[in-house]
Amino acid sequence: MSFLKAKDTISGQEGRAYGIINGRNEEMFFVKKLEAKLEKEKTDIKTLGRRGTQHKATGWSGSGSMTIYYVTSLFRQMMLDYINKGIDTYFDIQIVNEDPTSSIGKQTIILNDVNLNGVVIAMLDTGSDALEEDIDFTFEGVTMQDQFKAPTLG
Repeated sequence: MSFLKAKDTISGQEGRAYGIINGRNEEMFFVKKLEAKLEKEKTDIKTLGRRGTQHKATGWSGSGSMTIYYVTSLFRQMMLDYINKGIDTYFDIQIVNEDPTSSIGKQTIILNDVNLNGVVIAMLDTGSDALEEDIDFTFEGVTMQDQFKAPTLG
């Protein structure tokens, strides 16, 4: 019987994220957690001869969230540019999962046209050892630049 070797699981710390913002590559070293999801939009379809409701995919939507350490003003400045100048920033995020212990290699996903929903503009917390903030976002496209290989089974 085959099994997944523990060494082939991917450590959550073995990754990188880069923001491609206004033509600049920004290493997003401050990311603690990032998660992006694709969700199908479906329409309910009722047809003659069937009592049940069927479902048809009619589109998709991309959304995500990230928890970051409160050590950058980058996203606050983006929000201020929108509030004060009407300039809404869309940018790409490249997420790389690559654990050198694993035999599966790396996966690189690029989220295109990321747009922030909101940011924390100021924060204090006397009970926190390290300030963090949660940021929700949407994105308009996605590409997979690199794919994991199949693991070597035990």
